[in-house]
Amino acid sequence: MRGEEYVPYVVTLLFAAALILLVICRQRMLRREDRPAVMIGNGQTIGRRPEQDDYFSSVSTDCGTLAVLADGISGLAHGRMASTVAVSAFIREFIQLENGSDLPSYFTRAARISNREILHRLRGGRGGTTLVAAVVQHSKLYWGAVGDSTISVFRNGQFIPMNSKHILEYELEARYLAGEITREAIASHPMRKRLVNYLGFDGFKNLDISPEPFTLRKGDKVLLLSDGVYNALTELELEEILTKRISPNEAAEEIIQAVEDKGYSDQDNATVVILEQMR
Repeated sequence: MRGEEYVPYVVTLLFAAALILLVICRQRMLRREDRPAVMIGNGQTIGRRPEQDDYFSSVSTDCGTLAVLADGISGLAHGRMASTVAVSAFIREFIQLENGSDLPSYFTRAARISNREILHRLRGGRGGTTLVAAVVQHSKLYWGAVGDSTISVFRNGQFIPMNSKHILEYELEARYLAGEITREAIASHPMRKRLVNYLGFDGFKNLDISPEPFTLRKGDKVLLLSDGVYNALTELELEEILTKRISPNEAAEEIIQAVEDKGYSDQDNATVVILEQMR
């Protein structure tokens, strides 16, 4: 058979190879599109408290993925009610959100509604809750926070804090910087950990809102923590878990197990929610 007689066979083989390659590429693209942009994990323990006052939830809509964590104030009555009302209001308002560019006003509106509903149910009683809420939208992190629960981003072995705690210690720190008090006065102040702003508080001001969205990278983990977690575990202990090649849910469960393994006699309720940026 002469060389030119091979040409039709070669063309057919090349066409078949190109077709197979296209099919493989399309399957890979479909798998990539099917993979969620954000994976969520969570974990919780009641600790040594008689009641679980932490409450959390998450939801995904066209406006992004929302995770909310509220820590009802155990030192006051109705902590569980307050945290449940707050998280429910944030979820409800997010589901009703039609425009993803309206996130700053969403945080403010949801906080105002939460505070009003909690105060209405308290009817003059005492109660309240901290709250942190994070929305991931197109690799951008938007957040709102009030109280002493925390939001941070874990990236390449480092924690990047997002919010500040609303506790008296931070106000005392400002007075120290102004030269009004000493470091020793801050350390010895018996009320330095007292909350100065929370939902369900008559004097509630507003929650802190991200001044601008934080750009996430693939593999970044957004952590929402109640104080029962960060008071029990060091950043190094959290880092050892978060650097493992495991799912967000497995990481959250390991964090809670590490909290319980401490065996503290006064262990507070502890809750963690993790959102991992997948692409």
